[in-house]
Amino acid sequence: MRLAILTGGSKGLGLALCEALAGRGYRVLEFSRSAPHTYSVRVDLSSPSGSQHIVAAALATLGGEHIEELLVINNAGTLDPIGPASRKQRDAILGNLNANFTSAILVLTEIVAHFQATKCRKVLANISSGAAQKGYAGWSLYCAAKAGMENYIRALALEQQAEPHPFIPVNIDPGVIDTDMQALIRGSSASDFPEIERFINRKEQGALVSPAIVAAAACRILEQPSLSYGARYEVGDHGA
Repeated sequence: MRLAILTGGSKGLGLALCEALAGRGYRVLEFSRSAPHTYSVRVDLSSPSGSQHIVAAALATLGGEHIEELLVINNAGTLDPIGPASRKQRDAILGNLNANFTSAILVLTEIVAHFQATKCRKVLANISSGAAQKGYAGWSLYCAAKAGMENYIRALALEQQAEPHPFIPVNIDPGVIDTDMQALIRGSSASDFPEIERFINRKEQGALVSPAIVAAAACRILEQPSLSYGARYEVGDHGA
């Protein structure tokens, strides 16, 4: 089978990715808090250790099925809380970093370890953001987590090149998508996010791309036969 494992596939880009991958013939295994699909597993990524155990149990149910191709996509993420770092509370800080960074690494570690010896084409994609490369006032936690995940993927790529049956880790920048996260940004205040007007203008000018278009472009990237280890790909260069 062609297997696609994805986090955060309940809505937005994640949902569009699930639908696009299923339409391409992949068997999809999706992890999210709401678990809306028949192929979903409920997991709370704000609880890192619990997330890792749930993912391990789900992978065990796959048994010894033959895998021809494996795609792993780290998509789950949250922007909350928006606002100056000095005003963020401890629990909110930990919740953001657990969901965006700590759980992501634990889940990916579990998946990579489980499939490391599997002999097939294996791609591990981190859905990144422009916030990984540029700081935004009010998004300190999100920027930190996204930057950390991008560099984690680059380091993992170096490690995987030494493996006999490697994953190909890559970062994918999806661009600016018309999702609930964008609505959250537009609903914030200028005191919490000084660049809010620019994001409101993007919506009014029709500059946001639909999740389905971005998902299709991301799939085209992932299915390329010549992906480069640790590379960063932008969906805008692939038809989105």
